[in-house]
Amino acid sequence: MLRPDKKTILLILLAVAVMGGMVYALYATGLMDLLTSKNRLLQFIRENRFHAATIFIGMQVIQVVAAPLPGEVTGFVGGILFGPVWGVVYSTIGLTIGSWIAFMLARLLGRPIVERIASRETIERYDYVMKHKGLLLAFLMFLIPGFPKDILCYILGLGHMRLRDFLIISATGRLLGTVLLTMGGTFFRDARYGALFTVIGLSLIIILLVMIYRERIERRLQRITGVMHKDDKEKTPPER
Repeated sequence: MLRPDKKTILLILLAVAVMGGMVYALYATGLMDLLTSKNRLLQFIRENRFHAATIFIGMQVIQVVAAPLPGEVTGFVGGILFGPVWGVVYSTIGLTIGSWIAFMLARLLGRPIVERIASRETIERYDYVMKHKGLLLAFLMFLIPGFPKDILCYILGLGHMRLRDFLIISATGRLLGTVLLTMGGTFFRDARYGALFTVIGLSLIIILLVMIYRERIERRLQRITGVMHKDDKEKTPPER
């Protein structure tokens, strides 16, 4: 029987509170009427396409670097505003730029700036990724919902990973979550609630499982990394 700890329960309650607050804000500001009216929404986007795209990309950048908004919210909004194709494109551009800024801030300013973003325990928890330059491991962390991807950008900046490798794994690793969130927003905009609740349900199940079993998953990934690192050492010819 699954018995989530107090931290997991608090995170779930916090997520529910954030979502409830966002819904209330949408109704209070009148944006819900705009978002739920397909004709008004499309007219608004047609009249303000460039500005809307620029603002949205900027929001994605900010939520990675400073995290004032949950990434799930902005990704969902991208699907509502721009549809499945351009929503994914604009989200990916913003997330990649934000990831690059976070990575470079850590690379240039070092551990003190990262400790302002993440706790020392969190940094030490992912220290093995920095030591082994685990490209596959980092990719899986970006891929699996529930891992702190934005914090991971800062932590990886402290290691020896090349910028090019980081940008590739962060952009491709985030893609699955970006597609799911964008499709969810598109289904909401088009009133396809059956498909919307299916996407939300699957996403929540994955996230809850990762939250509950995060430590076990991390230990498994650490063992995989240790085995790969050992194999690399054995394949390296001895120096003469």
